[in-house]
Amino acid sequence: MVERVTRKNENLESELPLTISAQYGLIDQNEFFDKRIASRDVSGYYLLKKGEFAYNKSTSSDAPWGAVKRLDRYEMGVLSTLYIVFALKEDGNIDSDFLVSYYDTDCWHKGVQAIAAEGARNHGLLNITPADYFETVLTVPSNVKEQHQIGTFFAKLDSLITLHQREPNSGSQTVMENMVMAGKTLAEPPKDQIVEAMGSLIEFVAQYKNSSTSIGYTFYYYINNLYKNEDIKVLKIDGVSPDNENLLDKSYPFSSGYFAVTIKDKDPQAEEIKDYLISDEGQELVKMAGYCPIR
Repeated sequence: MVERVTRKNENLESELPLTISAQYGLIDQNEFFDKRIASRDVSGYYLLKKGEFAYNKSTSSDAPWGAVKRLDRYEMGVLSTLYIVFALKEDGNIDSDFLVSYYDTDCWHKGVQAIAAEGARNHGLLNITPADYFETVLTVPSNVKEQHQIGTFFAKLDSLITLHQREPNSGSQTVMENMVMAGKTLAEPPKDQIVEAMGSLIEFVAQYKNSSTSIGYTFYYYINNLYKNEDIKVLKIDGVSPDNENLLDKSYPFSSGYFAVTIKDKDPQAEEIKDYLISDEGQELVKMAGYCPIR
């Protein structure tokens, strides 16, 4: 059904370093880790093209036998040669979308488990050779049309809204739990749906599986000033949008204030700062910073 891809990036057709996430699939390392893991010279890496698959032999709690993902986000990218890369044969009688859905299940784990014999785990990396991997057997319908229907059905299930969260005790997570959830417990997300930085959370919601079925949360000034993203839509609550007017009159239900506090005995410099903050110029500066002015 498939054939191995060993194409090297010798001509530097791409310098986009990829990694595999069990949740997000093949994704830019810089975006996922907030840093580059790949070496500077990627000419010896595999060159992966859109529609091709890669197997990551690294194990995790979400992927106990590794993860197999198709490249969908980018036209091409580069992968370490530790990965096993493959493409569908033209006459392989296999639907690509079906294979994506199949590898999202645990149906293929048994075959990998059989070749990952005792002692095959090495610091979370399964000791599986490409030759052994391509000897594993997949159980698929013989009719390609039926495969496509199954793949499409599971893709629709995957389109259910996915909630992305920040790590516990972060500012936005605490506000979400206390103000919005009001004591109710948020659903426990898979590990790689917990994002460490607010900017990264906004990016992941915007790009989640190239679909529009992802939801997250952020502060008003982040989305308006610090991390603007045209792919993000800010939702109304009961028909009320979070703009300055609605925040000021508290018709938008989720808002909190910031206060400038001085000591009891007046400090001339503190008084000057206070007066400046509530002046026309100061209020305009507050607005430019992404906060809601008090007048």
